Amino acid sequence: MKMYPKEIEKILQKVQKPGRYVGGETHSVVKNKDEVDVRFAFCFPDIYEIGMSHLGIKILYGAMNQVPYFWCERVFAPWVDMEQEMLKRNIPLYALESGSPVKDFDFIGFTLQYELSYTNILNMLKLSGIPLRSKDRPDLFNIVVAGGPCACNPEPLADFFDIFFLGDGEEVDIEVMELYRQCKKTGASKDEFLMRAAQIEGVYVPSLYDVEYNPDGTVTSCIPKEGAPAKVRKRNVNDMDSAYFPETFPVPLIEVIHDRVSVEVLRGCIRGCRFCQAGFLYRPFREKSIETIDRQCQALCASTGYDEISLSSLSTSDYSSLNELLDYLHRWTEKEKVSLSLPSLRVDNFSPELMERVNSVRKSGLTFAPEAGSQRMRDVINKNVTEEELLRTVNVAFTEGWTRIKLYFMIGLPTETIDDVLAILDLGKKVVDAFFANKEKPRGKPVEVSLSAAAFVPKPFTPFQWFGQDTMELLHEKQHELKANNPSRRVSVSYHGAETSFLEAVFARGDRRLCAVLEKAVEQGFHFDSWDDCFDFNRWMELFKLCGLDPAFYANRTRGFDEIFPWDHLDYGVRKEFLIEECKRAYEGLTTPNCREKCSNCGAACFKGGICIENR
Repeated sequence: MKMYPKEIEKILQKVQKPGRYVGGETHSVVKNKDEVDVRFAFCFPDIYEIGMSHLGIKILYGAMNQVPYFWCERVFAPWVDMEQEMLKRNIPLYALESGSPVKDFDFIGFTLQYELSYTNILNMLKLSGIPLRSKDRPDLFNIVVAGGPCACNPEPLADFFDIFFLGDGEEVDIEVMELYRQCKKTGASKDEFLMRAAQIEGVYVPSLYDVEYNPDGTVTSCIPKEGAPAKVRKRNVNDMDSAYFPETFPVPLIEVIHDRVSVEVLRGCIRGCRFCQAGFLYRPFREKSIETIDRQCQALCASTGYDEISLSSLSTSDYSSLNELLDYLHRWTEKEKVSLSLPSLRVDNFSPELMERVNSVRKSGLTFAPEAGSQRMRDVINKNVTEEELLRTVNVAFTEGWTRIKLYFMIGLPTETIDDVLAILDLGKKVVDAFFANKEKPRGKPVEVSLSAAAFVPKPFTPFQWFGQDTMELLHEKQHELKANNPSRRVSVSYHGAETSFLEAVFARGDRRLCAVLEKAVEQGFHFDSWDDCFDFNRWMELFKLCGLDPAFYANRTRGFDEIFPWDHLDYGVRKEFLIEECKRAYEGLTTPNCREKCSNCGAACFKGGICIENR
C-alpha cells in the first residue's frame, strides 16, 4: 500500500480475509498517476469475492486501461470488520492498485447489479468523504457514474449520480471519459461537461430532467431541460466479435465465488420469459463466432493459469452452434486438462450429446429453472417448457450418472393460486419417482432433489412491470404451504425471504422521492442489506414512515396501462406497446414463440443488429 502503510498493516491483523484489501494481484494494472489524464475508480458495491467474480468489471477494467492516458482501479466494499477499523483510524476508502483515496479520482463509477446494494453504494461514497448528492459536488471532479441492469430505473438514486450509462458499456464509457479529458483541458465547467455528455447515446444525466407528480403520487411528466433528449436510448454493441474483451484480468489472491475464467459467448436472449428483466434489457440476441470464443478462452487460460472455463450468457444452451463450439474447444482443452462448464442450461436443450462434451458438470449437481410448478403458470410466464421435457431431461441426467438435481421456481407470479404453488412439490416428487423408475440410474447413490422458491419481484421493462407484488402476508402463506406439504424426504425445500423481496420491489419500481429514504438509511449506518446478518426490515419500515412514503405504493400496487412510469423517458429498444400486449397474453395464458421461431416485433430491430436483422 502506498497510502497509510502502517495503519493498513495494523488493520489487516484484525480483520477476516486481509487478502481482500491489499491489491497486488497478478495482472492488476499499475500506472504512474502523473502520466495519466483521467483516473477512474471502479467501485463494486459488495465484498471482494463477489466483485472479483463479476465479468462486467473485468471487461470495463481492461477496456479503460488499454487507453494509455486512462487509469481504472478497483474498489470493493469493505466488510463490517474492516469498515469499523477504517472509521476508528479515520482512513478513507481507497483503490487497490495505487492505495489512493477514492476522493482523488476524476470518476467514481459503480455497477448497479441489485437494488439491495444501493445503501452500500452511498456508504462507499460516505467512507470516501465524498458528498452524497450531485448538487453538492459542483466542480469538474469526482464525477459519480453508474451502469448495469438496475440503471434501467435509476430514479431512486437520481439525486446522487451525475451520469447513468444505459446498455452496453464498452464504448460509451470510453467516449464519456474522452469528453471529460477534453473538458478538463479547456477548463469547462461541470455543467458544460454534463450537457455535452447528455448528447451521447446511452448517457442519462438525471439533473437535466424535472419530474412532476400527480396528487395520487404517480408521475405526471418528466421534462428535459438544457437541450437534453426527451428519451434516452440505451447503447448497443452489435458486433460481438469486434467488441472489446480482455485477454487477461487480475487473478485474485484469495478464493472468490466464481474462481475460473468466464468467457461471454452471446449477449441477449431469444426466449421472452415475461418475468425476466435481463431478457428484455439485453435485446437483441447477438452471438460471438466460434473462432472468437476459442481465441478468448485460450488467451485467458494462458494468462491466468485457470483450468476451468465457464461459457457465460443468459442462456448458453441457446448458442446456435453449441456442440460445434464445444468440439472446437476440445481440440486443446482436453490436452491441457481444462474443463468446460455451462452455467445456464435449459430443460428443453439438455441432451446426452451435450453432456458428453462438458466434462466438469459432475463436480456438482445439475440445476434447471422450470420457474413454475404447473403448466398453466409456465404458460402465463411464457417459459415454454413442459413437464414432459423436464422429466425427459432428468432421466437423461440420471442415466448419465447424476443424482442431485436442483430446481428453481418463483412464487407470487401473476394469477398464481395455492394449487399452482403446491404443483412445485408435485413436480419435485415426480422427479424423485423418475429416478426410482429409471433402470439405468447409478447404483448405491440416493437421489437428492432441491426445490428453491424465490419471491417474484416485478421489474421495469418487462410485461409484468404493471403487476403488484404479493403482500408479504400472502408470500409467507405460500412459503408455509411449501414447507408443510413436502411429500418426500428425498425433496428439500428452501425459499428466499419475503421481506428482502419486498424491499427489492420498492426500489425496482421506485421514483426520485426514495432518494430521501436512502440518504437517511446511510446516515443511520445501513449497509449490506442483501446479507441476512445486516438486514433489518423493521428499521427500513421506520425510515419510510419518517419520510412520509408508503413502500406498498411502489411494491404492491397494480398499475394501469396508461400510467406514466418513473422510467418511461429511458428507452431500451423494447416498445411499451409490445410489453402491454405480452402482459395481456399472460393473463390469457397464451405463449409467444421465441425470437428464432418468429419475430414478435418487440422493437429491438431499431438497433439494426443481432438476430432481428439476421432473421430478415
